[in-house]
Parts: sequence; structure tokens; C-alpha cells
Amino acid sequence: MSSTANNLAISSAVDKRECEKCELLAPAGGWEQLHYAIRFGADAVYLAADRFGMRARANNFSLDEIPQVVECAHQANVAVHVTLNVQMYDGDLAELAHYVHSLASAQVDAVIVGDLGALRIVRQQAPDLAVHVSTQASVSNVPSALTWYELGARRIVCAREMSLDAIARLRTELPSDLEIEAFAHGAQCMATSGRCLISDYMTGRSGVTGNCAQPCRWKYSLQEEKRPGKFFSVEEDDRGSYLLNAQDLNMLAHVDDMRQAGINSIKIEGRNKKAFYVACVVNAYRQVLDGADPSDWEGELETVSHRPYGTGFYFGPAHQTPETDDYVRPYDWVFEVLTCKAEPDGSWCAWGLARNRFTHNAQLEVLSPGQPVRTFHAEDIHWVPRLGCSEVDAARAAGLSDPLTNHLDANVAASAHTFAERLIASGLLDLARPARAQVEEANRIMDVYTMRVPFPLCAHDMVRAPRSETM
Repeated sequence: MSSTANNLAISSAVDKRECEKCELLAPAGGWEQLHYAIRFGADAVYLAADRFGMRARANNFSLDEIPQVVECAHQANVAVHVTLNVQMYDGDLAELAHYVHSLASAQVDAVIVGDLGALRIVRQQAPDLAVHVSTQASVSNVPSALTWYELGARRIVCAREMSLDAIARLRTELPSDLEIEAFAHGAQCMATSGRCLISDYMTGRSGVTGNCAQPCRWKYSLQEEKRPGKFFSVEEDDRGSYLLNAQDLNMLAHVDDMRQAGINSIKIEGRNKKAFYVACVVNAYRQVLDGADPSDWEGELETVSHRPYGTGFYFGPAHQTPETDDYVRPYDWVFEVLTCKAEPDGSWCAWGLARNRFTHNAQLEVLSPGQPVRTFHAEDIHWVPRLGCSEVDAARAAGLSDPLTNHLDANVAASAHTFAERLIASGLLDLARPARAQVEEANRIMDVYTMRVPFPLCAHDMVRAPRSETM
């Protein structure tokens, strides 16, 4: 289709939707990811509980934790979407009714399904619960979208194979109360909207039930039948060929195009992604959605673990990365700020948890919500004994009371879900700590350290370092 036709399709979508606010939807595979998705500006989070989600290898929430998750998110005006999008069999559906009832009781904002049987059960058990249709359903045309809508769905997650122009034309044909969600960032699957059997065939781990071993990322070579044991690379590369490697999706520079196409929610892929990834990516997309120049934030997306970036199918055929299966991992999260105190000489003393090792005089960068990255050099590093995660765990293992819990009000303890939150809420950081040992290197992971910084930091600011500074 010509660029003029593209512009007309997108323009008509804009006329119909009047450029409504676009939701930023972030992954939350655990308490830390949830905390940082909220802190860095997500409007909504999607997550799995312990069944029926496509993240079987992630540290998912238990069903019993979902009410706490919802309470935490709703306090920040963040919506919670729970995935129920695995391929469903009769045994799964038999257990789903109770599960859906529990989610509805927890007041989740929506569930994400990819199976008509699952949709039927959700509508029976919780008719007021919003239903979103997963990308696993491969919705890519108007009749398909309308069928789901007539059955009660109120949002579709577009098939990854759709172009932006096709989404814009889809928007013009759909009811205004049927929302469109589309992926903007993250890893892509080589199979049609994730319906892949390679992992199941090669490893016995099913991709359609959330256990994908990602064999599409493995190294493959060709062997000619009359030359057994002699392997040939398709590419001129002695590391083998990587025929199935998809580029990672990156639409930061095209956020306005997605919004103008009538997309209501842009989604960050997040299977097995850590808090550092969530914070950096959410922060960049939040700033651009709020009007910042994408070029000012593109560098942030280079700091997280990723493959070479592309724009997927949005502007034409998607591209592979046949030359390598390597991720780029340029930065490590090295320090999670707990508190920061003014010093008599005008500097500041930051207290925090070591997340990876760093050394005296290492160049560090601070990631704070909505702020430009600030840099400084690590100076005056001290280790604070008796407050580290390992020491608390050791006390528990020995049958001793948790030293943090002893200082936590019961109501505060109920809302402190990560070790950092519990440590801050305990008040122990405000007590005199006489035994601080100056060190050249912070290398006890999840132990408390202090260091001198040239400006004030806030609790839960992330301090990162180039890998050259941490290796």
C-alpha cells in the first residue's frame, strides 16, 4: 500500500478515536517487577498467577497473593490484567471456574484469554469481569474481532503479524468500546503469534502452555546426507547459522504512529524479564508517551539485555538476525537505593542493597523516574553488617526471629513485599550502625552498603554500571 493510503487509513482512525490517551501496559512477573513498573509510570500491568499463564518458568504470583497485588496497584491507580491464555484442555477448563471466581473476588481489572472455552467460563463465572483476547488467538481481521466482541470481549491484542496500516483500518471498522492492544517492545516469537511446536517436539516443553525452551535461539548447521558429521553454515560465520532468530521489537520512535492508528494500549513484552529491564523500558516509553522526543530516550533501551532491534511487521516484513544468537547486555543493576542522608560537607550518603558487584571509583549512573540519567563515581564505600538478606535468611534458618519483622508494624509488614521495602519500613536504617567497614569493592550481593554521592537520591532509585565497570 502507498504511503498516501497509509496516511489516509491512519488519519481515519484518528478521526474516529480522537487520539485518546494511550495506555502503557507493562509486565509484572513478580513483586520487584510490579514495584518498578508502577514506580516508572505504567498505567496497567499484566501478570500470571500460578496457573494458566504463558510464563510457566517465571516466578509468578500465587493465587492467594493476587488480592495484595491488586491493592498495591490500585493504590497507584494502576490496573491489573491477569493472563489465562495457555492452550486449554478439558482438565484445565474443569479447574478454571474456581480460579476465575477468585480473580473476580480479588477485583482484578481484566483477564486475558486465548481460548473460546476459557471465554465462556469467564462470562459464566464473572459476567462483569472485562475480557481481553490474547495475541495467542491471532486476531487479524474484522470478522474475527467482531466475533470475540459479540461473545463479550472488550479488547483484542492484535496478532503480531499485522502491519500498522492494517491495525488502523481495523480500528475504523470496530465498535468504539472494543479496544485494541498491540506490542511495542520486546522479544518476538518466530511462530504465528506464539503458536509454536518446536520446543515441544525437541525438548518436551510446550510453548503453548508457557514452557518454551526457545530452541529458535539455538545454533543450527546444515549437514548433507552423503557427508555425515560435516556441518555447513548458511552464513559465512564459523559460529553456525541462526535461521530462526527474530529481532527484538522496538517502536519507541513510532509511539505516535501507534497512537494515531487507534491503538488504545501499547504493550511491553516481558516473559522472564527482571526489574531492571522493566524499569528502563517503562521509563523510556512513559516519557515518550508524555511528549518527550524519542531520540532523547532511545539510548535507554540500549542499556537493557536485548537482541538487535527492529520494527517487526508494522512497516513491512519482519527481519531476522541470522548472524548471531547473542544478547547485548551492556549494563548491570548494581545498587538499589534505600535511603539517602545529607552529610556535613554538603555531600550525601546513600544507603542501599548491592545488586551486583562494583568497585571504588567505578562510573555509575542513576535511573530515577522521569529524570535524565545522572552519573557519578563510587566513593567511600562501606559495608553495613547484620542487615543483609543473607544474614536475615540465616537467622530464619536457625529458627531465630526475623530481625526486620521485629521492627515492623503489622500493617506495614503486610504491604512490604520485597526485601528492600521491608528493610526501609523496619526503621533499622535510622538506628546508629557503629560497625561500618570501609571496603574497596561491594561484592556481597543483597547486603547493605553506603557510599558518598554528589546529589540526593530517593528510595528505590536504580544505580547501574557499564559491564566494563563490573567485570
